[in-house]
Amino acid sequence: MRARATSTCEGVRALIATRSKEFEELLKTLADAGSVYIVGCGDCATVLQTGGEYEVNEMTGKLQEQGKTVTGTIVPDVTCQILDIKRLLRKQADAVDAADAVLVMACGCGIQAVAEVLEGKRVVAGLDTVFAADKGRAGEFYEYCSLCGDCVVDQYAGVCPVTRCPKGQLNGPCGGTDGGKCEVDSEKDCVWTLIYKRMETAGDADDVKHRLANAKKWEKGTKPHSYVFEPRRG
Repeated sequence: MRARATSTCEGVRALIATRSKEFEELLKTLADAGSVYIVGCGDCATVLQTGGEYEVNEMTGKLQEQGKTVTGTIVPDVTCQILDIKRLLRKQADAVDAADAVLVMACGCGIQAVAEVLEGKRVVAGLDTVFAADKGRAGEFYEYCSLCGDCVVDQYAGVCPVTRCPKGQLNGPCGGTDGGKCEVDSEKDCVWTLIYKRMETAGDADDVKHRLANAKKWEKGTKPHSYVFEPRRG
């Protein structure tokens, strides 16, 4: 039984990049589950082609080939909205109850939203959550932000070394730069080379030491975070 869901969520969110788990790994996790209900995601996982309608259909076929019964599937517009997921899965209660496990092909936020509303039901992660993504050309996604809680990109010409430097160097390059490339990955530009070039273009290169004087407030990144407020109406 297939359900096509429409979310009541409004607003713009960052794109969360996900990667599909190996099918053999999922089969091991689902070894004792004869029946499975599948939840996809019509947002980020659809864009990344890891949990949209196509991927959910493909997963359905692969599980059935392995002798699993797929009791139903759903691809909400947005899977990480707890109240929406609760409402949508309530309509699919019979199919969900008939499943030994619920396979969620969404980011970690979506997986936990489903688990939040299906207490007592086994929830299995179908994807690995990788990073908050900036999109370039079609099919190109890059990690520029670590969601650290204390944004300091204004000190680094709009480039975040916390994320874009493999070593997280905040006080200058490590000394392993070779021809402007990173010693960890020679295919990537050294982030500090990018920072200096941007500062030089802006005429701020001589001011770099002053800009880096402030210590980063790492305590702002203490997890888990929450953000609760009264939304404006109208």
